[in-house]
Amino acid sequence: MSDTYSNIQMLSKSLSKTVIGQQHVVEALLIALLADGHVLLEGLPGTAKTRSVRALASNLDLALNRVQFTPDLMPSDVVGYESLSNSGSMSFVKGPAFTNILLADEINRAPPKVQSALLEAMEERQVTVGGTSHELPEIFLVLATQNPVEQEGTYPLPEAQLDRFLMKVEVAYPNRDDELAILQLVKQEQKMSQAIEQIEPESILDARRLMNDVYVSESIENYIVDLVMATRIPEQFEASDLEHWIRIGSSPRATIALDKAARAYAIIHGKTFVDTDDVRAVIHGVLCHRITLSFDAMADAIDSNTVVNEILKLVEIR
Repeated sequence: MSDTYSNIQMLSKSLSKTVIGQQHVVEALLIALLADGHVLLEGLPGTAKTRSVRALASNLDLALNRVQFTPDLMPSDVVGYESLSNSGSMSFVKGPAFTNILLADEINRAPPKVQSALLEAMEERQVTVGGTSHELPEIFLVLATQNPVEQEGTYPLPEAQLDRFLMKVEVAYPNRDDELAILQLVKQEQKMSQAIEQIEPESILDARRLMNDVYVSESIENYIVDLVMATRIPEQFEASDLEHWIRIGSSPRATIALDKAARAYAIIHGKTFVDTDDVRAVIHGVLCHRITLSFDAMADAIDSNTVVNEILKLVEIR
């Protein structure tokens, strides 16, 4: 167990040195790795979204495939296709999805039919082509990047696909000190390449098994359920505007995701149990993209972060 914790800490420190000023992004990637989930990184171009994913892959002895999503991309370009061989028989040609880490770069620049092609892979860990199902590797993560939807030439992701992402993380521009450190890091990287001590895949599987041993008390379980239920029954809080802000609340998948993310966060910080701080640390990444705002909220410039902050104020642990 101590070796597993050490490997996680080593990976976290290594990523933090490469991805400067984005500690919340590093933690989200580690949470996805431990919780066997997927992450959506949203931010303007040049905010180290792709670099973050590449840094994770370079620290792990895992295969990485990158797909640049464009308006002319086809589903077969992602999951694969059937090909007619010279002998006249059909054979399956694997697409980039058959990897350990799939970097779906600028996922919202492709039309919905391509985005939907990932749904089965993300949820079932398999793809079906020509009526035949093909299993994906045991370790399979979709780490997608997207530009804000108001950017020209982007398509909003379907709600069903958004719900498949364990977390959505907003990536902002770094502050001045971090940007100076980034400049110096890039210069250093151009001068010399540094050897990276990779973590074996078995260590990742050990860490995932460790997730089952993280203790979650009944009061914390009730707290998690109450937080998600607040998005579905906001009218229970009569003194709040929550009811007027939420059009559609989060599904039960959000409850499961919040529990898994909180347990993974606890492990990353060397703990064997989950407390309210762990839940609060991951709730924005888990819930914000699973809440559909009302027209009133959008008209008043209320975003999902504001809604989640209000829920945290209203919901008390039993």
